Amino acid sequence: MYKILEKKVWLSEEPAIKEFILDAPDIARAHQAGQFVILIQDENGERIPLTIADSDAEKGTISILFQEVGKSTYCLGKLEAGDSILHVAGPLGKPTHIEKDSTVVCVGGGIGIAPVHPIAKAMKEAGNRVISILGARSRDLMIYEDKMREASTEVRITTDDGSYGRHGFVTDELKAIIEEEKINVDCAVVIGPPLMMKFTCKVTEPHKIRTYASLNTIMVDGTGMCGACRVTVGGKTKFVCVDGPEFDGHQVDFDEMMMRQKQYLPEEKLSYDRCKTQGCHKA
Repeated sequence: MYKILEKKVWLSEEPAIKEFILDAPDIARAHQAGQFVILIQDENGERIPLTIADSDAEKGTISILFQEVGKSTYCLGKLEAGDSILHVAGPLGKPTHIEKDSTVVCVGGGIGIAPVHPIAKAMKEAGNRVISILGARSRDLMIYEDKMREASTEVRITTDDGSYGRHGFVTDELKAIIEEEKINVDCAVVIGPPLMMKFTCKVTEPHKIRTYASLNTIMVDGTGMCGACRVTVGGKTKFVCVDGPEFDGHQVDFDEMMMRQKQYLPEEKLSYDRCKTQGCHKA
């Protein structure tokens, strides 16, 4: 059992965004930037993959942040500080390749800002110049800004509606950074909605900037056995859980990945709607 030490509600409106700090000393000690966990809330729950947003080896804690977009995350969000999660497996996946003496741009979109945080932090601690671009639909949906400012050399913000920072998208700010004469971008890391990652990679590709995209696909066992998380990278089949979650963004077939992510949407919506009307364990 993994006890929830703290709970934070970043957004209470649907779809709500919540964060748990869990007592997980073994995972906290082993965690490296870019890795994730798979948790099961209780004996009736399904497996939920979530990237670790932060960890503290001394305190033995990890932070996970999630959006209530379906039955499982909705039920997970009902838990409070003091409650426990039945199983948390991890850290899983390959850790991020940490650059040395480089200028790195970390791009986080929406709740993707949280999982990009440990990557920016590790990059800065290794001596890199870290420019982070944080994107959200509006100021109210901006998360982890203070943490990202600590983890970065410089932070730039964009909002779709212009309520905070630059009025536009993360790709607009990325183009501006690349075009600045005093900045020579060596590497980029992007985490967020698949469409955002796709177009971010299209911005860096003509400039031959190494770009790593952290993929969040449908996932079941997390050990490479089931094949549910497969993606095409450079024309070859890869498994996000064991080969990733980060891949060369210029080689990822984002269109195929997005198509696969939509295959269970009708069933997911049905289960979510039943859950909200009948209760979590009756859906």
